[in-house]
Amino acid sequence: MPQASPAVLPKALARARRLLADHGEVPRGLGLPEPVARSWQRSLAAGLTPAAPAADAHLDPAGFAQAAERRGTLARIARPVIEALHAEIRGSGSLLLLADDRGVVLDALGDADFAGRAARVALQPGACWAEKARGTNAVGTALAEAAPAVVQGAEHFLDCNAFLACAAAPIAAPDGALLGVLDLSCDARLYHPHSHALVRGAARQIEARLFEAKHARNLRLRLHATREGIGTPSEGLLALAEDGRLLGANAAAIALLGLAPNALGGKRLCDLLPLGLADLLDWERRRPGEPLPARTAGGPLHLRLEAPPARAVHPVAPPPASDALAAIDTGDPTLRTAIAQTRRVLGRPIALLLLGETGVGKEVFARAAHASGPRRAGPFVAINCAALPETLIEGELFGHAAGAFTGARRQGAPGRIREAHGGTLFLDEIGEMPLAMQARLLRVLEERTVTPLGGRAVAVDFALVSATNRDLRAEVAAGRFRADLYYRLNGLALRLPPLRDRQDFPALLARLLDQALPGHAPALAPSLAAAFAAHRWPGNLRQLATALRTAALMLEPGETLLDWHHLPADLLAELKGDAVLPMAADSASLRAISDAAIAAAVTAARGNMTEAARRLGISRNTLYRRLAAQRPAVAAAQHMDWRSP
Repeated sequence: MPQASPAVLPKALARARRLLADHGEVPRGLGLPEPVARSWQRSLAAGLTPAAPAADAHLDPAGFAQAAERRGTLARIARPVIEALHAEIRGSGSLLLLADDRGVVLDALGDADFAGRAARVALQPGACWAEKARGTNAVGTALAEAAPAVVQGAEHFLDCNAFLACAAAPIAAPDGALLGVLDLSCDARLYHPHSHALVRGAARQIEARLFEAKHARNLRLRLHATREGIGTPSEGLLALAEDGRLLGANAAAIALLGLAPNALGGKRLCDLLPLGLADLLDWERRRPGEPLPARTAGGPLHLRLEAPPARAVHPVAPPPASDALAAIDTGDPTLRTAIAQTRRVLGRPIALLLLGETGVGKEVFARAAHASGPRRAGPFVAINCAALPETLIEGELFGHAAGAFTGARRQGAPGRIREAHGGTLFLDEIGEMPLAMQARLLRVLEERTVTPLGGRAVAVDFALVSATNRDLRAEVAAGRFRADLYYRLNGLALRLPPLRDRQDFPALLARLLDQALPGHAPALAPSLAAAFAAHRWPGNLRQLATALRTAALMLEPGETLLDWHHLPADLLAELKGDAVLPMAADSASLRAISDAAIAAAVTAARGNMTEAARRLGISRNTLYRRLAAQRPAVAAAQHMDWRSP
């Protein structure tokens, strides 16, 4: 921040004021500080004249109450800092003022003898000290310049304020927005240069308290040029969303990273540092509490990530020896990678976004993640956003107070989101949520509170998992999905593979058969197994699991082999249409059945050997060896294209 400008020499300042009064123009070349010169120019443009009395810019009681409510958080958090600073300067004949971003004084504390004089020029709560009303003054000029300001004596635009000396520093919100100004005013003859430093230090304390209050539930990154600077008042602070997007920054962080305050919401951590949130989480997991050194274009930095304090309201059950995520791992590399990534963020405030076609098992994966994490003893609440009628979705999600509307339950309803408190909230088909509800959901996720219809806000704490089969980026571009909600949901995006691309089909098939008849899993006829492996399964896991459950119910008592005649007619027609498959496999040799399965898989894959091997659950090399031995017969039978993909 800029340092306070030295006071203009009295003679030069007196001449400048005469020229201002005589010609109605701001004189140049007399050493007038640039911020003061710009402020005088703005005061002239507002129609003010130096000799005119100050406009009556007091708010009436109702207007002041509204202003105080609007910046109630600022006033509440600033008051202890103001009291502490007043205790240090008590008896110096000065007055501390807190004003909002419109220049309205919200709070004042100071020595009684000077406060009486200040009241005569409306230096008191309820008065507006914006430049357009009071001309050049520290409060109004700091707001107009968005920078610290010192205005001494005759540098004030209005003659009636020339007995004052004032130093003010702006107070920024954690998102960089200007909230207000802290000002120290005194008799111009008693002004001390240290006043400016005291006010700036107190303003930083207020900003730090605002930051802590706003982002108590967010990830926070502490940063400093030196390792020893972490944890000191000069450290930078960043608040991060689960996807690495910047939610807030204090002044020190803005300076260290060269940020523009109004650009916070559009930046991600990886845009500013040569690492991402996953790197910081991994470092913190391996070396908790130890700052991570990093080199940036602006020089070296030391970083320490802090997660919000745990708020679980349910006892944490001990992790099972083989958890639910391990149970769904049947060997597919893509799914195994997704499981490994999920394990790294379990228990962290990172939202999961599950992507994939209908039926790939997104809810199964979400339930497994919940059952494998620290909230496993809490509830798992699944909400299908596509299944809720638009007229009922608000009450269903957010609940309502008793008697909130005609037909409301007498005892009220908590809503599905509050039911997830202490556990996991699963939002399925999130891309189907109406835009109006997206805005309300975003507020819940940002503030972690739910306001039921007709009721008051209630704090909620849950892990968030969302799922969709839509391209949310395209939905955002088309204006059908809010970009800010997308970034809030997209902490860790995982794409679950469709069944046709999975390399663990045999193991998966065995698991689903066991689930169809637990403890009495039937065997699958070899030709039917080959047909299943070659089929594209447009309904994915859901379609396969349903088909196996239905077929298992068709088994006669004592039957242990699931065969073609057990299948429902629609699936039978689909499978017969895939390729020419042997329908009577009992008399065929196992080798012939195996060859038929290979032929069917390669035909269904249209000659793509990688996909055929994936369907069969074997390597490409094994597939090529089998084909080399059987090429003439299989090629003749299936009219295959033997070109490599």
